[in-house]
Amino acid sequence: MSTENQSVCAVVVAAGSSRRMGGENKLLLPLCGKPVLAHTLTAFQMCGAVRDIVLVCREQDMEVYRTLAAENGITKLRTLTRGGDTRTESVLAGVSAASEACALVAVHDGARPLVSDEVITQAVDEAAKTGAAAPVVPVKDSIKRIENGKIAADVPRDTLAAVQTPQVFRRELLLDALQSAAASGRSFTDDCAAVEALGQTVSATLGSYENIKVTTPEDIAVAEAFLYRREKKRSEERRVGKECRSRWSPYH
Repeated sequence: MSTENQSVCAVVVAAGSSRRMGGENKLLLPLCGKPVLAHTLTAFQMCGAVRDIVLVCREQDMEVYRTLAAENGITKLRTLTRGGDTRTESVLAGVSAASEACALVAVHDGARPLVSDEVITQAVDEAAKTGAAAPVVPVKDSIKRIENGKIAADVPRDTLAAVQTPQVFRRELLLDALQSAAASGRSFTDDCAAVEALGQTVSATLGSYENIKVTTPEDIAVAEAFLYRREKKRSEERRVGKECRSRWSPYH
């Protein structure tokens, strides 16, 4: 089924406490002159596949985030809703606040500011066909299984991948999964797991090593390096395009 007849709502989860950032709200930290969360919201604002954005956050952050969205031209923001004590509760609140006109929901970490249009669109397109999809990247490092502080065995890398967001699902499927988890008192750190608990398989799409989650202070430096490289590439493409237009101008 094509996304042409399926509206998509992005549920951006921004209700964490930033404990590993020393308690400072990592989503408000400057990243190349703009708050981390502003970069995240802009990615979905600019994505043609996304109709609405629901922002899930703590009560005390609502006005700050509302102002941030307005200052950065986030016109797709449908609403802000209060998160829960766990990720499962927060995502359920966000999905419940999404418009029923949206057949698909794309759940994304607010702390992943470098998600690309391509990563979003591929996950959305696959979920439109299969009902559930998430971007993944192959694991680079050798993986070991540890027992009692000792290396017990190798784990084949070709069977492993790191999952990212946005994780995209049919809205009703994800609602059922999250409501089932809430009813049984279960909490998942990953939305795919909630859906898999219902017996639904999740398709893997291509993620990006740039789509990092800002968790520790070191991640800000890494994210800025990626943004600098992106801008350098765009500047080079603009320069080459300008030279080509000048070279082929009828006035030369």
